[in-house]
Amino acid sequence: MALKATICKATLQVADMDRHYYGDHALTIARHPSETDERMMVRVLCYALHASETLAFGKGLSADDEPDIWQKDLTGTIETWIEVGQPDERRIRKACGRARDVHVYACGDHGVSVWWSQARSDLERCRNLTVKRLPAACVQALGELSARNMTLHCTIQDGHVWLSNTARSVEVASEVLRASERL
Repeated sequence: MALKATICKATLQVADMDRHYYGDHALTIARHPSETDERMMVRVLCYALHASETLAFGKGLSADDEPDIWQKDLTGTIETWIEVGQPDERRIRKACGRARDVHVYACGDHGVSVWWSQARSDLERCRNLTVKRLPAACVQALGELSARNMTLHCTIQDGHVWLSNTARSVEVASEVLRASERL
């Protein structure tokens, strides 16, 4: 018998002073049986970083044709495609052809360096691609915020990001490995 996803609920309040976006989001997060708390919380962080009324979680790890998070316009055109982890270069190139903006949030330290050194030359021509690294310590701290029912606050100001619950706050430091060339 196949294992079912664990359903987590989150109330997410976003105060993004850099984009002048302020909103409350009631999220239902399906956590795949093979997904860790850390990866799930990175998905929640990515949602907060790109928050909008039309942003949505994809089908998850089992769907090859959908990202972790995406935003579509009213015509169904993909505006934003967000991947967590170290996706295959072919998958990223395909996403760059389908979406206006593609963001990859790679998690970890040495493993990300190895992945990026192998993928970089192949992805340099993708003008609409942004790749960021989240350090392993940060990802681990995000995982500690995980619960089946969560109330989270995300504050973004001057490029600094904090994700917190009632007990603790995590400052998220990311390193830009590649910035989009698209204006």
